[in-house]
Amino acid sequence: MQIYRYPLLNSWPEITKRPSADFLEKIETVSKVMSKIRSEGDAAIRKFTKQFDHADIEDFKVSETEINEAINRIEPSLKNAILIAAQNIDTFHVAQKFSSRVIETMPGVKCWQKALPIERVGLYIPGGSAPLFSTVLMLGIPAMIAGCHNVILCTPPDKKGNIHPAILYAASVCHITEIYKIGGMQAIGAMAYGSETVPKVDKIFGPGNSWVTAAKQFVANGDCAIDMPAGPSEVAVMADETANPAFVAADLLSQAEHGPDSQVILITTQEHLIKEVIKIMGKQLKELPRSEIAAKALENSRAILVKDVEEMIGLMNYYAPEHLIIATKDAGELAERITNAGSVFIGNYTPESAGDYASGTNHTLPTNGWAKSFSGIGLDSFCKKITFQHITKEGFRLLGPVIEEMAQAEQLFAHKNAATLRMK
Repeated sequence: MQIYRYPLLNSWPEITKRPSADFLEKIETVSKVMSKIRSEGDAAIRKFTKQFDHADIEDFKVSETEINEAINRIEPSLKNAILIAAQNIDTFHVAQKFSSRVIETMPGVKCWQKALPIERVGLYIPGGSAPLFSTVLMLGIPAMIAGCHNVILCTPPDKKGNIHPAILYAASVCHITEIYKIGGMQAIGAMAYGSETVPKVDKIFGPGNSWVTAAKQFVANGDCAIDMPAGPSEVAVMADETANPAFVAADLLSQAEHGPDSQVILITTQEHLIKEVIKIMGKQLKELPRSEIAAKALENSRAILVKDVEEMIGLMNYYAPEHLIIATKDAGELAERITNAGSVFIGNYTPESAGDYASGTNHTLPTNGWAKSFSGIGLDSFCKKITFQHITKEGFRLLGPVIEEMAQAEQLFAHKNAATLRMK
């Protein structure tokens, strides 16, 4: 982990630089894969599944029997944990329902907005190095609340052509029955273009590795909507003398184990805390099954010593982390001053893993600094809003001259005529 002490403002771009994820070098390969899927459908998907996932799949669709068998294999304790998490996620997202109301902007002119579900959505669930069944809940539950008519799920199979049972159980909790054993770029292509087996969707959701991200960005260029730009996962921790070093170390490692290109950042006013956290991380790292992955991620990671809380907040808002943990006195007050972050975790007993799994907030969040302009996934992500207006004859007498005047000034005379005819 790299250590920076009292960095100057002009050094912030360098010390907050993310690990390189050059999608341009992947575009040629992604383009070829997408072209094959578009023209050859299932045959191309089958070929790429064998090439990339080393699984020979004849029938992509998961059968009802497979789902039922998976449900029976899940331990009751895990089922209970998933159900509690699902309830919390449901409670939080139900509260986001849009309330429509009619606004009379002037006498006789009424305008309103209506939220409608996106009809066909595709959920991508990573299942390679870690089966992210929690992501099924994070995407499936808001899709269900929004009322999306068709929800399909793609996730990579293992070499024997099986899906992790926890993914299938989580899908059953979300009432998702259309599940396909397809991963990686080929899953994104299948959902974006459709095939003999997989239906085309209107919007694709879900995280993935750099190849999945490159494929999502490719299809977003005119073929299919996606949830947001994404990159490697990241967490930042703001800490002072009240922080628990063991908690901070655990929080940093919990994000580092996602992948070798993940990044974790510690910003503090206490130099001794940096030394203590690094020492404890070394001990905790030895106990982790994914220690090699986490250790690689720590090479991209930084501990930054700053002079005061003001600088800490300024640097955090500049970095715009996916996850931000505030382990300081007055943590709630500092949280109110954060303007750029995907999700904020306040206090020593609010680990980032709470949001990843079960507190209720969504863990599908903007990375790579996109928190400056993008929100994380919420109920609105699965909806589209349509505006309506109704103008009475009396209302148009008031509004018509305004339209005529503005249309004439823009030299759009057909626009003006549409108003003039009604005025007459």
